[in-house]
Amino acid sequence: MNKPTILTGLRANNDLTIGNYLGAMVPMIEMATTQSTQYQINMFVPDLHSFTTPIDYSKLKEQTLHNLKLFIASGLPLDNPNIHIYRQSYIPAHSELTWILDCFTGFGEMSRMTQFKDKSSKINEDRISVGLFNYPVLMAVDILLYDALLVPVGDDQTQHLEFARDIAQRLNTMFTKDSPDPLFTIPLPVSKQHEFFGKGQGLRIMDLQDPTKKMSKSDEIGKGVIFLGDTPEQATKKIMSATTDSIGLIKYDRTSQPGITNLIDIYALLSHIPVEQAIDQWENQTSYGDLKKATAQAVSDFLTTLQANLMAVDAQTVLTKLEESEALMNKIANDKL
Repeated sequence: MNKPTILTGLRANNDLTIGNYLGAMVPMIEMATTQSTQYQINMFVPDLHSFTTPIDYSKLKEQTLHNLKLFIASGLPLDNPNIHIYRQSYIPAHSELTWILDCFTGFGEMSRMTQFKDKSSKINEDRISVGLFNYPVLMAVDILLYDALLVPVGDDQTQHLEFARDIAQRLNTMFTKDSPDPLFTIPLPVSKQHEFFGKGQGLRIMDLQDPTKKMSKSDEIGKGVIFLGDTPEQATKKIMSATTDSIGLIKYDRTSQPGITNLIDIYALLSHIPVEQAIDQWENQTSYGDLKKATAQAVSDFLTTLQANLMAVDAQTVLTKLEESEALMNKIANDKL
């Protein structure tokens, strides 16, 4: 356990989409596999974070295990001793240290968090939970309990990472100012995180009905979203009804032809060819229908393979890996606590 730690979260709830798969899951699995020789890889399920906004709590445990199985079906190795998967709620130190750090965190600091402002503006004031307000403190604890140096973060969470650095430095200064062994390891700043992981891994897959916005699992209708649990037939129907344009000539142009561009991105990524090769193959052709059919076939083949792999994942093997990792993480977290 002397290796530096990379920490990242695996989504606990909601159906995952091909956008999640291509934009997050694949880069995350590749990172974990390639970096595990030099780093300890902590991949945790942030199920406590799921409580910050209303969800169907009865499905949380089932969805957590299902999403873990999807990562394994997508290539995450369970037999790698340097890759650990664990549930946040199974490590009580996360909750305990959050309370301690809450007492050293300013109300103003949390009030200025952009993500809190955005999310709370969409919720009735009486339903805005304290958990949503102090979410960044729990996120800081997720990182600091394990001395994680490297944490891949999106643009919407850069403030949270900077807060984790601030609170770590604050407590180090207050309690171990002159000690060679500070309380907390301070994670690298955002610029260094982007330098290590690359900024914006994976292409953004857009909604099939509104290709100006990102494909989102929160889409209530779901016509523009391909879920990893969709049947190949359902996915094909969604691709064939995807919004394009009236230009009549295929060009890879996100501004003037976002729908066509999105289809080319999906086709290239799921056909395992460079986007440039797909552009050469399709640009200047006039049949949108042929592009849709080819993309639908690539998506159909992908879903067929993924879902077969998912069926082959043994639930008990996943639980065994979770229990082994959670026993180890409890020891590390309790030592820090």
